Amino acid sequence: MPTRILPAGADPDAVRSLTTLLSQLPDAEPQPPVGDSTQLVDTLARLAAESVDELPEVVVVHERIGPVPALELIREVALRFPAVGVILVTTDASPGLFAAAMDSGARGLVALPLSYEELASRVQAVAQWSTGVRRHLGHGADVFGGAGGTVVTVSGAKGGVGATLAAIQLALAAQASGRPTALVDLDLQTGDVASYLDVQFRRSVVDLAAITDISPRVLADAVFRHDTGLALLLAPGEGERGEEVTDRAARQIVSALRSRYEVVVADCGAQLGGASAAAVEMADTALLVTTPDVVAVRAAKRTVRMWDRLQIRKAEETTVVVNRHTRSTEIQPALVQRITGTAVARTAVPANFKELQGVVDAGRLHELDSRSTVKQALWALAGELGLVKAAEGAHRGGGRGSVGFRRRKE
Repeated sequence: MPTRILPAGADPDAVRSLTTLLSQLPDAEPQPPVGDSTQLVDTLARLAAESVDELPEVVVVHERIGPVPALELIREVALRFPAVGVILVTTDASPGLFAAAMDSGARGLVALPLSYEELASRVQAVAQWSTGVRRHLGHGADVFGGAGGTVVTVSGAKGGVGATLAAIQLALAAQASGRPTALVDLDLQTGDVASYLDVQFRRSVVDLAAITDISPRVLADAVFRHDTGLALLLAPGEGERGEEVTDRAARQIVSALRSRYEVVVADCGAQLGGASAAAVEMADTALLVTTPDVVAVRAAKRTVRMWDRLQIRKAEETTVVVNRHTRSTEIQPALVQRITGTAVARTAVPANFKELQGVVDAGRLHELDSRSTVKQALWALAGELGLVKAAEGAHRGGGRGSVGFRRRKE
C-alpha cells in the first residue's frame, strides 16, 4: 500500500524540491502541497470528517510556513489528528530544536539541504508508526481521531454590549442539546463568566499557560464542571495574571479544548490581546457583538478593520450579532452589515433587560426563564450557527426562534 505524504510550506521553490524528492521514494504517493497552516488544518479536517483512513500517513512541514509557526502548527496537528505522523524539515538540526519538535508532537526531523537517504528513512519510520496507530484506532481505542470540535469566539465591539451574556447562552444551548461543550473566558483581565454563573473556583486558564503538553488529565484538572454540565475554563481572579497567557499558550489551550469537546465557546471580551487574537484567528466562527447605536457600530467597524490589518480575520469571515435590537431604532441589521462589511446574523437579540436583571444580579444566568425573549433569540442564534443538535422528529418551520433539543445524556 503506498504511503500518502502531504507536503506543507510557504516557500514554493522549497516545496517543489521537497515534492520532487518525495516522489522518488519507494511506494510514496505525494499529495498536492498546501501553502499555509490554515490550508493544512482545513485539508486534514475535511479528510478526517470522511474517515481516519482518508488522512495521509505522513505530513512534512517545512520550517518556513505561516501564519502559525511550524512548532505550534505541529502541536495542533498532533492534538487534532493523532493518526498522522508529522516530520519537520529545517535548517536547524540542533539537539535543542529536535527536543522542541518532539515535545510538540513531531515524529521526526530532517535537516536541510535534503538528503534522499535521510528523508526515505524518516518517512518509512513515520509511516510505519502511523499505520500502527490506525490499527489501534480500528480496535476501538479511546483515542480522538476526528477533525476536532467547533470553536466559536464571541467578542464585543466595545465594553458593555453583551458579549459575555451571548457567549454563556450559546454554550448553554449547545450543552442542553446534547453536545459536550466547553466555555473558556479569554477576557483575561475583566472576565465575568464566573460571576454570571455563581462559580467559586481555584484553577483558571492561567494554570495551563506554562504547560507545553496539555494532556486530558491536566485539562480536566483545570476545568470547572458546572451544574448545567458545561465545562468552564475561567479567567484568573487576579487580572494582572492574564498577561501570563500568551498567544502561543492560547493556541495550545484552544486546541486541547477542541480535541475534547464538540463545541468550544470563547468569551474574548472587548480588548484585543495576544490570547484573544489567537483564538479569533483559530475559530471556525468569530462573532462580534454590537448594539444598534452609532458609538457601538463605529467600534465594530474599527474592530473589524483592526483584525484585517493584523491579519487576524477578514471582515467577510466575521459575523456581527446585533444585541438590544428594537424595530424603532434607526440602525437596523442591514445597515450594520453595510457599514462593517461583515456578515450579520439573521437572529437579532431583542432589548429586554427586565427579563435579565434578576438572574444577572443573582449570578444565576443559567436559570434565565425559557420564556425570556432574550434567551429564545440567543438559543435560536445557536441553532443558526449549527451549535445545537435538533431533536429527532422535530418539525420544520416552527415559531420564530424555536429550536428543538435532545435530553442531555447523563
